[in-house]
Amino acid sequence: MKTIYTEDHRLQDGKAELIDGKLLPCFEMPRRAEIVIARVREVGLGEVLPPETFGRPPLERVHKKNFLDFLEGAWAAWTAAGRDWDALPLVWQVRGLRADREPDSIDGKLSYFSFDAGTPITAGTWQAASAAADVALTGQKLVGQGERAVFSLCRPPGHHATSDYYGGYCFLNNAAIATQAFRESGAAKVAILDVDYHHGNGTQTIFYDRPDVLFCSLHGHPSQEFPFFLGYEDEMGAGAGAGFNANYPLHWGSGWAPWSEALDDACRRIGAYGPEALVISLGVDTFKDDPISQFTLESPNYLEIGQKIAALGLPTLFVMEGGYAVEEIGVNAVNVLKGFEEAG
Repeated sequence: MKTIYTEDHRLQDGKAELIDGKLLPCFEMPRRAEIVIARVREVGLGEVLPPETFGRPPLERVHKKNFLDFLEGAWAAWTAAGRDWDALPLVWQVRGLRADREPDSIDGKLSYFSFDAGTPITAGTWQAASAAADVALTGQKLVGQGERAVFSLCRPPGHHATSDYYGGYCFLNNAAIATQAFRESGAAKVAILDVDYHHGNGTQTIFYDRPDVLFCSLHGHPSQEFPFFLGYEDEMGAGAGAGFNANYPLHWGSGWAPWSEALDDACRRIGAYGPEALVISLGVDTFKDDPISQFTLESPNYLEIGQKIAALGLPTLFVMEGGYAVEEIGVNAVNVLKGFEEAG
């Protein structure tokens, strides 16, 4: 299996995030991708390739232009206001506040285009995020050209980003961008399977009213877990997309038995849908020792995840999302890929 990877991910290197009522060192750090690529090479998974450059057009097919303009220019606007530290938002739109006007000031824009204070914008954010999208698009192109599966080692991750706001460590929705590229290259139907511990709220929102993309997500129950306000079972799509969104929320402490049962059901749903391509939002923060998650999967379980995905027999793009038990992230992520490869 080919892996797409770029050193540009290192340019997103935030100093702190607001979590547990404190400003703490960021859990989403460059070392995450470094450990995964080292494991890819250690096990001889396959060739490691740099991404092609696709520019803004494929991003604009998923994200709104004013949002992309904001991300591209945010650091310059922030430093022009006299700051040389990471940029974090000040307020958020909540019930009763207007959402129809984009502020002019950088503080207002940060608040307008974000939903949490755990996702710092730095000097290298745009370059890292756009490079991650290129990583996803390069993987999609290779799968579209006939590769059985490709691993796009994206960082920063993407599944929390919607068409016009960022958060949850995510700026551009890499999986959604790749999915749209599959559609535009001829796939009539595409399925997305999100196995990250946190609900892929951004991906769900982007495709919620579309029947050409089936979205299935296994995640921590939103009554307990970030991002809290999406991911319930009754969110099944809207309009033409009704019936093409499936959430499998699980409560804290869930282990392999309930998690794998949910995965089996999601795979059955995907098989019945009959997609021409499958995109996996590959988060491994379901691991028992992940510092910000509450599931109890163990490293051998990730081999089984890969085997179950392989049984679908679909051209598959793996897009890296979360996973913060840094020492184990390489083993767990690559175990999914090894399980997939070994299943033939």
